[in-house]
Amino acid sequence: MAEHDLASLDGLGQADLVARGELSAPELVEAAIGRIERINPQLNAIVIPLFEQAREWVRSDALGGGPFRGVPLLLKDLGCPVAGLPLYAGTKFLKDRAWVSRHDSVLGRRLREAGFVIVGKANTPELGLSPTTEPRTFGATRNPWDPTRIAGGSSGGSGAAVAAGLVPVAHAGDGGGSIRSPAGICGQVGLKPSRGRNSLGPSQGEGWGGNVTEHVITRSVRDTAAVLDCVSGPATGDPYFAPPPQRAYLDEVGRDPGRLRVGSFSSNAHISAHPESKAAVRGALELLHSLGHEVSEEYPAALDEPGLGEGGAAVVSACVARELDSFSEWTGDPLREGDVEPATWAMAERGRSFSARQYAGALERQQAFGRRLRGWWSEAEGEDGFDVLVTPTAAQPTPEVGSLQDAPVERILKLAPYTMLYNISGQPAISLPLHWTSEGLPMGVQFVARYGGEDLLIRLASQLEQARPWASRRPPIHA
Repeated sequence: MAEHDLASLDGLGQADLVARGELSAPELVEAAIGRIERINPQLNAIVIPLFEQAREWVRSDALGGGPFRGVPLLLKDLGCPVAGLPLYAGTKFLKDRAWVSRHDSVLGRRLREAGFVIVGKANTPELGLSPTTEPRTFGATRNPWDPTRIAGGSSGGSGAAVAAGLVPVAHAGDGGGSIRSPAGICGQVGLKPSRGRNSLGPSQGEGWGGNVTEHVITRSVRDTAAVLDCVSGPATGDPYFAPPPQRAYLDEVGRDPGRLRVGSFSSNAHISAHPESKAAVRGALELLHSLGHEVSEEYPAALDEPGLGEGGAAVVSACVARELDSFSEWTGDPLREGDVEPATWAMAERGRSFSARQYAGALERQQAFGRRLRGWWSEAEGEDGFDVLVTPTAAQPTPEVGSLQDAPVERILKLAPYTMLYNISGQPAISLPLHWTSEGLPMGVQFVARYGGEDLLIRLASQLEQARPWASRRPPIHA
């Protein structure tokens, strides 16, 4: 098979080649390594190559026998520890100490059992705290659609690598939009699962007060569904977990979603959207209407509240302070102000200023907002209420590299006001590449379902993928 054709296949497509004997798993991995060596210098998406470990891994008896046997995978350099592999979280502090994970996370183990072969670590902003992947430790990741533009954050390395065909699937984490934002900016599929769907164990029960979840960025809906089948479900000690699905998520692909009641939101008194963002939502609503769904401009009243999810920033700041403390505990070295970027240190200092009582109050406010927001959706299929909310993934077209470094928080919030709300509410949300701007750049559209409604999102996403296919679209920088 020609290299370009191989690079265009999704993960299940590549695994099928191995299953049918057209390629061996080592050949599949070697081809990915070759693509990374050729293309990554233009993007800086992979910052920790793991080629020798991948070669040893794919030839060992430990290679998992799941549906993705032999498929190359990137891990984001944040979260999802795997024993023996580097983990720097985008920081100079851990990089200078060549920190290596001491244990497997549940997610890391399940990804390996699914058959994936880890070929490297993808770039991320320090501690995942920015909507652009430009850490001072590793430098900027560039967008394969236009290398002068950002790849999003905080899973920007993962999004750029999948878009450029370096790997078909890449791990990503989302505490405020960090799966959906780079997926939208890079023209890929990004599902943020429901709170508790994928375990963060054993080292964490929750992250950022329940806001963090981990999954993958893919180029097809079926890969997103199949990976979720492989990695979802509770693990020992998890403080909570999402309700189990009625059937395998992969079985939802191609299944009729029925006639859905769909609302929409782009802007109000305190959230403004660029005309391209509004056009992205308008186009999605027209497509949904043509497919027989009931569409309207109604949206949750909670979105009109001033200071949306105001407890969220306080909770995240306190968790960042704790995360820096944990780095000192891991390494045995004190972490000082110059060991991290100024914005990271400032956020940690803010977190250290909160008392336990203030943190508990912020968490209460965050959770109360999440409950008010979730009340707009039907609690179960067939009930009265809305099924899906459609929003832009980003409020503005993709900014240029460097334009958000050291930017005030107001500038950052104007770019991404739509995503973190559903981390707070714990609902599943998916970004799909349904719109391209007048400059030829992808702009994602976000679809949000009730808590536990990944099955509905996958059915709907599959229907939209069939109605408006994106598989043939390739960025200028592509393997």
